[in-house]
Amino acid sequence: MFDFLEGYDLLGAFWVTVQLAVYSALGSLIWGTLLAGMKVSPVPLMRGFATAYVNVVRNIPLTVIIVFSSLGLFQTLNISLGASDFKDINFRLAVLALTAYTSAFVCEALRAGINTVPVGQAEAARALGLSFTQVLRLIVLPQAFRSVVNPLANVLIALTKNTTVAAAIGVAEAAYLMKGMIEAEAQLILISAVFAFGFVCLTLPTGLILGWVSKKVAVKR
Repeated sequence: MFDFLEGYDLLGAFWVTVQLAVYSALGSLIWGTLLAGMKVSPVPLMRGFATAYVNVVRNIPLTVIIVFSSLGLFQTLNISLGASDFKDINFRLAVLALTAYTSAFVCEALRAGINTVPVGQAEAARALGLSFTQVLRLIVLPQAFRSVVNPLANVLIALTKNTTVAAAIGVAEAAYLMKGMIEAEAQLILISAVFAFGFVCLTLPTGLILGWVSKKVAVKR
């Protein structure tokens, strides 16, 4: 029944998808946290930059950002991110694009978490002589992260599914292989079912595990 899968590196394609999701998730968490810090910063310029970035990026289709990373950064500006092989260049550019896009949603999730932290705690910390950065790092962000595990889990699941857009610039992940298989094989329904099952296997455990983590680390108020 599944003879059509022979000759195709299905596991390899999903492994590329996992790598895209993991690297992009790490980058998005770092950049999104910095953006969230900027949005609550007392410096108007930083607040303005973060607000503009989030509002602009969230309203641009991911496909546009992915294609721009290839046509704009690489082919026009010759930015290869340190890679020499065309395959590696596209992979790194896809990670960059996914990070730039997803970090806007991470920022908004964290900002919502920051708003749940009682203002009195930050004021007390400032009264003790802590700087804004110290208050954010030691008092506010640890509580904010604990309160937004579920929203961040949803962002991660969306990111995993969004990796399929990387096929637009030739990254050999699951959707890219699926497209090639559909063109070569007369098994549209079965091929679609196999890849849909593969993505369910990636996203469902993520949601369940992070849902359990959310209950364990939730801030009791």
